[in-house]
Amino acid sequence: MSLCTVGHVHRFVVGLALLLAIAGCGPGTPSDPLAARGQEVFARCVACHAADRPLTKVGPHLVGVFGRTAGSLDGFPYSDALMASGLVWDDATLAAFLHNPRELVPGNRMAFVGLRDDADIDAVIAYLRAVSDPAE
Repeated sequence: MSLCTVGHVHRFVVGLALLLAIAGCGPGTPSDPLAARGQEVFARCVACHAADRPLTKVGPHLVGVFGRTAGSLDGFPYSDALMASGLVWDDATLAAFLHNPRELVPGNRMAFVGLRDDADIDAVIAYLRAVSDPAE
C-alpha cells in the first residue's frame, strides 16, 4: 500500500469518525432509530432515573428493569403501593406505567404524570431495552 493510499484511508477514517460524532451516532447513542428516539424522550426522565448505569437518584436506576418485580431494587425506599403492586416490569407493564403511573399504581410516589403519545412510550421502552437490559 502506498503512502498516498494510506493517507487517503486515514483521512477517510478520521472524517467518518467526525461525521458520526456530529450526527450523534457515536458511543452512548443507540443504533436502532426507535431506541435513539427513546433516548431523546428519556431526557425528561434523567433528573430522576439512570438507565445505562446502576446509579440511584431521586428514583431507582433502571438497569436490568425487564423481568424485575416492581419495588424490589435493594436500597431504594419505594412506596408501599408500588411494593405491594405485584407488577413485573415487561413491555406491557412499562407501557401502562409510563402512560399513567398513578392510574396503574394508585398511591405510588412518582411525580411524573406520564407520556400521552404511544410512539414516545414505545421509543422509551426500546431505549431501555437497548441500554439497560443486560440480556440484550
